[in-house]
Amino acid sequence: MKITTFAAIYIGSYEVSLKIFELPPKKPIREIDHVRARLEIGKDAYLKGYIGFELMEELGNILLEYKKIMDGYKADSYTAYAGGGFRAIKNVLFVLDQLYMRTGIQVHVPSNSEHRFIGYKAVAFQPEFDEMTRQGAAVVNVGGGNLQVTLFADGKVVTTQHMILGSMRLREQLSSIQNLVAHYENQIEVLINKNLEVFKSIYMKEHKPKHLIFMGDYVMELMKKIDKKGNGLVSTEKFIKAMRKLYKKNVAQIATELDLFNENDPLLIPYIVLYTRISEELNTEEIWAPGIGVMEGMAYDYAEQNRILKPPHNFEEDIISAARQLSKRYEGFSPHIDALTKTSALVFDAMKKVHGMGKRERILIETAAILHDCGKYISLVHSSECAYNIILNSEIIGLKHLERQIVACVVLYNKQPMPDYDELKDRLDRESYMTVAKLAAILRVSNALDRSHKQKFKNVRAVIRGKQLVISVDSVDDMLLEKNLFAAKAELFERVFGIEPVIREKRVYN
Repeated sequence: MKITTFAAIYIGSYEVSLKIFELPPKKPIREIDHVRARLEIGKDAYLKGYIGFELMEELGNILLEYKKIMDGYKADSYTAYAGGGFRAIKNVLFVLDQLYMRTGIQVHVPSNSEHRFIGYKAVAFQPEFDEMTRQGAAVVNVGGGNLQVTLFADGKVVTTQHMILGSMRLREQLSSIQNLVAHYENQIEVLINKNLEVFKSIYMKEHKPKHLIFMGDYVMELMKKIDKKGNGLVSTEKFIKAMRKLYKKNVAQIATELDLFNENDPLLIPYIVLYTRISEELNTEEIWAPGIGVMEGMAYDYAEQNRILKPPHNFEEDIISAARQLSKRYEGFSPHIDALTKTSALVFDAMKKVHGMGKRERILIETAAILHDCGKYISLVHSSECAYNIILNSEIIGLKHLERQIVACVVLYNKQPMPDYDELKDRLDRESYMTVAKLAAILRVSNALDRSHKQKFKNVRAVIRGKQLVISVDSVDDMLLEKNLFAAKAELFERVFGIEPVIREKRVYN
């Protein structure tokens, strides 16, 4: 069987990296080369808001060198991502265009949720992951611009939270005192502490994770100093004790002790303080550093998409779990949500030959059904607008930014009139607009069946007969309200699909 050679390029806040992987069928990926070049893009991005000509020129030179390396390995494919630094710059479109014109390399700038999910995917492919999340775990991805925490309990996602606490951001905020070592570390802690305290008070009242899974620069070098077995796993107490000893040393001394190539990296201390304070606040039993990140995630993602590898972890269950936890936080009405989620999926399946959508859109309609009522926690009058904003501003691990936009719009237009495409083209392309219209039409009809929120029916069936979608139910109570309101909710369905939905009721008496 052919072994695929894949190249991953990542443009981070302070360095540009290239990794070459071999992807053998049904076996773990294998890294065969790793090249790094120091380039502080984040410094210009976070302070100035743009990348200047000289920095762009240097980046172009690095990418040209990487292209030669990829050609030397005869890479079958590549993916090039730019991180948070690129999301912060105003001239990003011009920079990406110039890089492509000069190098032929197409660089993508994923949203924060997409970026973090790719890194998370690499960890989730590891055999230890599912058992750790069943026991309770926090996956913490520390970058130059920000960090993200995903909390698991009983193998299910509790929440994913994004914090503006990256090593480079901290360094730039405190650059004037970074040479005053004792004060510098204390001030970094001040910036970190409030965010961690808020996270704990909101999301960890009912959850005590056993494992802390770290992703980020220098974490492997730090672990090697402590982990004598070489499996990347140490007790949290032992890790914190070792980190606190490093607080007393300067960058050069720490670099010598850790045998680092770069002995003057100003980001080293911010990373150490971040890892230390996160470990202290989350207070887990063990810390695991698998030594993989976004570049491995790019390789695993490519292998999954091209059916070279099958993921051992169910990422779609993460989406549903995250949506349910978000609904719970805003006190969604569970019996109604459960009924609506099942009915929406049933109607979706019955309409497959008509709507032409696939498995991914089925996940989106289920997510929308779970979250459709979350805005009522804020306002009963403007619940759909509130739900739209809640969804757009919540990290739902596994959903791309555009998919989150689609779900938010489906929830919004479950109640509000569906606008023409011209009114939404600043948010959605034509394909996404059609997806929103189809899913909103399905959600409206499904929601109308339980308008009273009393689940008056059971044994729901749906089948297309001619130009009708016949929804048959066994009713255990009078459905006069649902029937009277159904016609109004069915209008969008008929307009989108050219099919009339009708209810067929069979009364069941106890």
